[in-house]
Amino acid sequence: MASPNARRRQRSTRLTVAVALIMIATLIVAGAAIGGSFLLTAVAGAGAVLLGATATKITHSELMQSRVDAARDRAEQAQAYRVLTDQRTAETEAFTATMTERIADRQKLIHELEGQLSVMHRRVAETTLKLGTEARRADQAESRLVEEGAKLEEAEQRAAEAIVLAAELEQEIVDLKAELTAWETSASMPLRKHA
Repeated sequence: MASPNARRRQRSTRLTVAVALIMIATLIVAGAAIGGSFLLTAVAGAGAVLLGATATKITHSELMQSRVDAARDRAEQAQAYRVLTDQRTAETEAFTATMTERIADRQKLIHELEGQLSVMHRRVAETTLKLGTEARRADQAESRLVEEGAKLEEAEQRAAEAIVLAAELEQEIVDLKAELTAWETSASMPLRKHA
């Protein structure tokens, strides 16, 4: 394929030749008209027509060549755009496949995380329930402990009273023993006569 500059030079040469042929025809006709000879004018006219036809043919071939070159350029551009479009389409398909795979992976990960989140919610609910149960049991145990503490305190108070009572009774027993011993002693002593 010829470069655009080469085509321009070639076109310029063709058009220059066509213009030169028309100028030559004009000069021949003008020279014949000045000469005044019929035969020379007829030959000059025929030559001018022939040179004009040749110039027209050169111009027409230049026009047809430019159309062919333009059509070739458009075809090459269309081919290049088709190749570029095929590449872009392949890239788009690859990108779409990659993105679809990534989205599928993300969806799978999201589904797994949602499942784990559900399990964790259930575990938290179970733990909360267990903690509530344990808290109730602890409250019940604490109230029982308070009740038992009150009973223990009451029992200790009764024990203290019983100890005091036992001490009083022991003291009474000691006093009674002493009194008994004193009576026994006085009973065993001979009686004195009163005078």
